[in-house]
Amino acid sequence: MVNLESELPLHGCALRYDDSGGDGVPIVFSHGAGADHVMFEAQREHLHAQGHRVVLWDMRGHGSSRPAGTRFTAERATADLLALIEHLALDRPVLVGQSLGGNLSQAVVRRRPDLARALIVIGAAWNTAPLSWQERLLLKAAAPSLAMIPARNLPRLMAETSATSQATRADARRAFSQLPKKEFLQVWRATVDFLTPDPGYLTPVPLCLIRGEHDRTGNIAASMPTWARAEGIDEIVIAGAGHIANQDAPQAVNKAIEAFLHTVSAPKRTR
Repeated sequence: MVNLESELPLHGCALRYDDSGGDGVPIVFSHGAGADHVMFEAQREHLHAQGHRVVLWDMRGHGSSRPAGTRFTAERATADLLALIEHLALDRPVLVGQSLGGNLSQAVVRRRPDLARALIVIGAAWNTAPLSWQERLLLKAAAPSLAMIPARNLPRLMAETSATSQATRADARRAFSQLPKKEFLQVWRATVDFLTPDPGYLTPVPLCLIRGEHDRTGNIAASMPTWARAEGIDEIVIAGAGHIANQDAPQAVNKAIEAFLHTVSAPKRTR
């Protein structure tokens, strides 16, 4: 297991991170809500072996970046990631995010289109997608529904709906159990706040979209194909995987990421 031995003190929280170092293309992985950096250890090992500089971190309030120090919000998470990139002096990193991490990475690219070399989203909603009234209603009802689940049951239920493999479910339960229910609900509300429809927006850097075949979280299974068509790319569907595809099927996701990274130096297609 990777130990996050380095830290960046920021607004009451010691953000913990691991930087593999080296001269390769930097890649920053941002985990999902309630999870931590452990979900990306298979990707770190594989990509570092390929010569890339890999950065893992725990968002404030998650994993070893506790206590949170301040309320978790979409704006605070965005500022934290930007501060980490600046702190490490990363030269146009590739941003990779799963679920909440995917929403966060999208937000950073949208705010600073000059900052990132490319964007890889795994099992996350499309931040700027148009939302139907049904989707708006479901989003509004999600937090109150989660609040009704007893705290002792929440990690197990979240793990079971997020993964298909027993090993991934076990690790998800471990991670979810570290975050008190009150803080998890704050994180969930922050995730929703990243969704800001902008139908004319297109990602200004090379984009890779990955989702698990059995991902039933939110509207990801329906919206990601639409997102891919809007961007003029093909989505990558990982057979047999759930919401946490990078842990359910690490070799398939590693292969997809590696293939995409070979293309990021090519000019983005114009439309």
